Amino acid sequence: SNLQMQRGMGVLLMVALCAAALYPTPAAAFLGPAPMMGRVRAARASASNLQMQSGDSEPPQVWVPGSSQEQSLWLPPSSHVNRRDALRYSAGSVLAAATAASSPLPAYAAQGRDLPSLASQAPKGNSVKLSNGGGKFPLVSFGLQVYDDETARKNTLIALDAGVRNFFASVLAGNQIGFAKAIKESGIPREELYICGSVVSNRAKGFDAAYKSTAKGCAENMKAFGVGGIDYLDQIMLDYPCQDTIGVLGQWKAFEDMKEAGLTKSLSVSNFSPEQIDCLLNDEDVKTYPCVNQLPFNLQVNGKVPGWGGSAVAVVQSNRDRNCLVQAWAPLGASTGRFSKKIQTACRTVGEKYGKSGSQIALRWIVESGAAFTTSSSSKKHFEEDLDIFDFTMDPQDMLTLNTLMGRVSVQ
Repeated sequence: SNLQMQRGMGVLLMVALCAAALYPTPAAAFLGPAPMMGRVRAARASASNLQMQSGDSEPPQVWVPGSSQEQSLWLPPSSHVNRRDALRYSAGSVLAAATAASSPLPAYAAQGRDLPSLASQAPKGNSVKLSNGGGKFPLVSFGLQVYDDETARKNTLIALDAGVRNFFASVLAGNQIGFAKAIKESGIPREELYICGSVVSNRAKGFDAAYKSTAKGCAENMKAFGVGGIDYLDQIMLDYPCQDTIGVLGQWKAFEDMKEAGLTKSLSVSNFSPEQIDCLLNDEDVKTYPCVNQLPFNLQVNGKVPGWGGSAVAVVQSNRDRNCLVQAWAPLGASTGRFSKKIQTACRTVGEKYGKSGSQIALRWIVESGAAFTTSSSSKKHFEEDLDIFDFTMDPQDMLTLNTLMGRVSVQ
């Protein structure tokens, strides 16, 4: 059977019909007006502002906008990219655009490339303990896609029935209310669930605007989740960074205030480059650091993760050095492009050895690379299959086979 289990194609068909407009009118601003940025912060942010770099050395051969590698890259007319765009366009071309357009950093910034190829080890069990207050984090997550609230409600109940306990309810999917209703309807104790929301505020410019936009997004999350009686989150994720350091710091200040108010236990990021994470780690006013970085991460993009480059395990280790767990979005391809026949055949062949499907091998590869993943389905069977990957470990030779599917760079 097809490696994608027909999951990704159904999602793409539905998403392709969606409008690019963002979600409804926002609720009242969260926690009042933004604080003024002091001169010290302004000076430091200005000095460390993330600028395009033009070195003398040849950039690493990774996936960058405008390259001719493997597929033509789609770059949207606007400089702003969001997850909804990433879901609406297939073939993976938006991946580089998502990082490059939301950041002035070069997409070939590849700190992960220089790290040992097999530095990461697979987590033991089906969950890990995150740093920075993230708590116990199930490695398998259900990430809701772009559909209406009723579909979200039904799919969430199916996932819960299959045993999924980690949920990523992105604001860009536009169905947090449907998700929240399912949580309430299920009757499962809140403490048994791990719930992550998200905020999109990367269009804001400057510290104050970024703060206000992010704070408003935090309020919208809590209003939507409140329909289902959810009064706190385990994690809130910043879907995309602003285009400069000052903006990122404004976004993060709003997140820290949300955590201070007791509305979320931890903070995370998505589609952040090394430099964008570092601008948080290096700022003396930042008190809480991200615990997860959600990235396009699968066998098809191994060696070409936008903003990181390098092998999968190197990307994971570089994030781990920053106390961030990599969580893969599009773990089975879908919005990053359909897996090649070579990848499908390899996964199916390896799967026969362990009595697993090709999809399970692709997901197990992510886990053994040291990452987690968020996947999507409307089928209980598929959810159960996603969860059933923790009763075996692949031989080193099988991991090497999978790591070299995209070329030598995938194990450097």
